[in-house]
Amino acid sequence: MPVTELNGHQVHIDDEGFLTQFAEWDEDLGKVLAAQIGIALTEAHWKVIRFLRQDFTTQGVTATARRVQTVGGVPVKEQFVLFPKKPAKKMAYIAGLPKPQGCV
Repeated sequence: MPVTELNGHQVHIDDEGFLTQFAEWDEDLGKVLAAQIGIALTEAHWKVIRFLRQDFTTQGVTATARRVQTVGGVPVKEQFVLFPKKPAKKMAYIAGLPKPQGCV
C-alpha cells in the first residue's frame, strides 16, 4: 500500500487516497482530509463522521448512506447537503475509512 504524509504523519492509503489503517486517523487528520475536498466541518458533519467510525468498529465495513440514515439518524437529503454530490464516498474519506461498497 502506498504511504503519504498528511498533517505531519505518515499514513497508508489505497490507490484512490482512502486511508487503509483505521488507527492512523484522528480528528485533526479528519479536518485535513475534509479541507482537501473543500468541506468545512461543523458539528453536523462530526455527528456523521463519529457515527461512521463507531459503526465500522462493530460492522467491519463502511456504512452506506442508507445505513447512516436508518441507524445513524441523519437523513440522506441532509447527507447530500453536508457532503455534496457523493456523500457516502466523501463521508468515508474524511472518516478515514475504506470506500463504501455501495453508495446507498
